Amino acid sequence: MLTDHWPLLGLRLNTPRLELRLPGEEELAELGELAAEGVHEPDRMPFIVPWSDLPPADRARSVVQHHWLRRGNWSPEDWALNLVVFDHGQVVGLQTVTARDFAVLRQVSTASWLGARFQRQGIGTEMRAAVLHLAFAGLNALEALSGAFEDNASSFTVSMKHGYELDGIERHVVRGRPATMRRLRLTRARWETHRHVPVSIEGLSPCLPMFGLSSRGTAGHPFA
Repeated sequence: MLTDHWPLLGLRLNTPRLELRLPGEEELAELGELAAEGVHEPDRMPFIVPWSDLPPADRARSVVQHHWLRRGNWSPEDWALNLVVFDHGQVVGLQTVTARDFAVLRQVSTASWLGARFQRQGIGTEMRAAVLHLAFAGLNALEALSGAFEDNASSFTVSMKHGYELDGIERHVVRGRPATMRRLRLTRARWETHRHVPVSIEGLSPCLPMFGLSSRGTAGHPFA
């Protein structure tokens, strides 16, 4: 079976309303079509790489290609887990968690997007909770990083609910103009005090070597 060679296909994260997992080919097509419909207002750009400015058909294709690229480039030292978000079986968006040298640094970064018609429904909070639980409870992370441009109020709201703290700024050029991104950092201790969304994980154990880990944590504690 393919899961014998790529156990990430069996990984599942579940919240009260959502399931996060790698998609099948038709589900990946649905994700591309959702991106083609639009993921933000046209007068702002929430991404450093403005992929959402592409024409709809090219935008959908870029989502599919990026998903294949990150699977093909996966290594335990540099990985990006692109989890499709399902709300009662319907594709609603993408939640990514990435890391470099995770086995040493125990630090992850997150990014995400939702289809425009699924925004402002509390989905963003639950999907972030899911990958934070994977990082801290499942992979024994010490910190999680995120960030958002100053005009992305919804992203900041989600981060604050989970206990992130401001961690400086970065300056970028977006659409030919300067833009300020505010970095955010969440420690394990603050995550533990701000946990409010129940999350369950299935199929993690066979995936641990792909994250650069054995079946036990650095302090001898088994992973969740």
